[in-house]
Parts: sequence; structure tokens; C-alpha cells
Amino acid sequence: MQDDVRAFMPYPAAPVQHAASGPLSGLSFAVKDLFDVAGYPTGGGNPHMLALSGIKTRHAPVVQTLLDSGARFIGKTHTSELAYSMSGHNIHYGTPRNGAAHDRIPGGSSSGSASAVSNGLCDFALGTDTGGSVRTPASYCGLFGLRPTHGRISLAGCQPLCATMDTCGFFARTPDVFNAVADCLLGEDRPAPATVRLAWHPGLFERLPAHSQQALAAVIAGFGEMRELTATLPDIDTIYLAFRQIQGYEAWQSQGATIERYGLQLGPDVGERFLWGKAVSAEQFDHACQIREQFTRWWDEQLGDAILVMPTVTDVAPRLSATPEEIETTRRVSHDLLLLSVLTKRPQVTLPVATIDGVPLGISLLGPRGSDRLLVSLATQLYAGGTL
Repeated sequence: MQDDVRAFMPYPAAPVQHAASGPLSGLSFAVKDLFDVAGYPTGGGNPHMLALSGIKTRHAPVVQTLLDSGARFIGKTHTSELAYSMSGHNIHYGTPRNGAAHDRIPGGSSSGSASAVSNGLCDFALGTDTGGSVRTPASYCGLFGLRPTHGRISLAGCQPLCATMDTCGFFARTPDVFNAVADCLLGEDRPAPATVRLAWHPGLFERLPAHSQQALAAVIAGFGEMRELTATLPDIDTIYLAFRQIQGYEAWQSQGATIERYGLQLGPDVGERFLWGKAVSAEQFDHACQIREQFTRWWDEQLGDAILVMPTVTDVAPRLSATPEEIETTRRVSHDLLLLSVLTKRPQVTLPVATIDGVPLGISLLGPRGSDRLLVSLATQLYAGGTL
């Protein structure tokens, strides 16, 4: 297919059959190039990984589920290299276009999937979210996006990065499609929460620049009654270090042997992250996991079964002309928010509710583990202007 927005890998087309009818009949979808699709390689955003891949003979289970539901596969999308970047840049393949703001980065690592959906090339797309790789591009590109409860959607047949952080999520432009895909991939919540209560913590919003705070304040004013959390937030520097050590250690366990054996040529930022992860000791990893458990218990005590309304990221997407240092600063401060669901393994939905000078900025709902389907329903209800 013609791809003027650089969303898709330029693989030769191979036939992929889908059911003639089903709940997703009439909808088209794209797949991040981490998931196996029969007839295609899985390149993971790196030419060496592509060369090692070979042509896959089976679909990843999540892809098969979508095909069995009647959705039509249209191609595999670019990913940031080995899924270890949030900018959307790829030193080998370039940068997919942000369909909502052409002069801005799309975010990553599910950059091509977000680009394909935001540019109207397909109805929905699969991505992965380890440290924010669905939620960030969803906010940047003005899309609905889900990071599910860890383990809720199968990652079989998907190139790994971090065993205890990787999740399979998806993007959609419209609430109807978002709901339909959620029905297909999530099924029912078990058990379904008896009541819906919203909460918020002003400290999370205070991490945003003033213009972002103002844009989101106008939105949450219409969300109805919310309980304000007042407990002092855990020390973010301690939590961020734990997050980074777990992520780095597990990333090296997943891909380090391949990187060293075949001498993978990585972009400077991605290469630095893998080398940093290589240096994390088993003792540091174990200590970081203990901090993760403490952090999770703290949030469980604060929230109970309430749903947290929170910013997705701190600001709109940086411009394409932003320096690597500026993008790294944005990534770092956004991770203060993004790591909350990663470490607690709670599901998070981001919805496109605000703009700043015409550039999208999302807001999120973070729910109890296992409340994924409820979050999608609430997000689409709130998007339509409803209150709870």
C-alpha cells in the first residue's frame, strides 16, 4: 500500500485471511512490528533483527483473535528500535508522521501504529506498552489508547523487552471502534466492580506546566464528583530509579545476548539504555523489585477500588525540530506519571480530551487490576460529555 506518512514497514504484501463476518467486520487494523504475522518477518525496528527473523508461519494469538473477529489486516507498522524509545524516531527507518500535528513527533515506541490510526490509514492498531509506548503516542496523536492489566492480553508471538512490564495495547480514533476492539480482546471484567468512584491527586497535576494544567482542569471539571487524595506522594527519584533498574535489567536479559552476539548497530539513545541495563546487578534488581512492591501497596491503600483520574503525559508532543536533549527531558518528566501503572500493573486508558494551540493532550483513567473493560466504557462515556 502507498504510505506517504512512513507508518508501515515496506514488506511485500502477503495474503492474510480474516473471517467473513464477526464483531469487527468492516474494520481494518495494523500491527506493530513486534508481533508475528504469518507470511511476514518480525523486524522489531532494527535491520539486524529483521535479517534474523525469517518469515513467520503463525500469527501471534492476539492477531489471530482479531482476524477471527472479522477485522482486516493491512500491514505491519514501524516501531522505535527494539521498543526501547518513546520519541518515535528510528535511526534506521525515520519517523512516522503524527496525524494530529504534522510538525510534532508521534511518540513511541508504537509510533507507526499511532501514525497509521491518526492519519486514517486504518481503524485501529496493535501496540505494546512497557514504559508508556501506547499511552504516550496516543496522547501525542489525539487517540484513545489502552495499556491493559499486565497479562490481560496475550504477548505470545511478540518480541519481548521487559518480562514484568510488557503489555499488549491498542489505539483507535473513535469511541465506537475502541469499545468494539475492547470487547474482542478483553472480554468481561471478573469480577466487575460493583460501584464506580473517581479519585485524583493534585500532586500528579502539579508536575505539569501551567498551560497543561489549565487545559486539563477545564476537562476534569466536567467529570463529576471526585475524591481528592491528600497523602504525600512517594519520593519520585527513588521510584524512577527502581523503574529504570527493573526495565534496564530485564531488557538486557531479553536482548543482551543477541545484541552482543550479532553486534547489533543501535541508535545512540537506545544503545545507551541497553548498556545502562547491562550494568544493573542482580542485587540492584532485587532491591528495585522490593521498592516496586512497596509502591504498589501504597497506591492500593490510597485508591482501594477507586479509579484515578490523572494526566497521561506532562505536555503535548515536542516538535520534530526538538533536540535530543529536549526530547530526553520530556521523556524523563513524563515517566514520573507513566511509571505508576507500569509498577502497580494497573490498567490505564488515555482519551483525547484536550488541545493546546490545536495540539492534542490526553487525560487518563487508572483502574484496579482487572478493570480494563470498565475503564474503556468509562473513557468513552466521559469523552461523550457524560458524568459519573
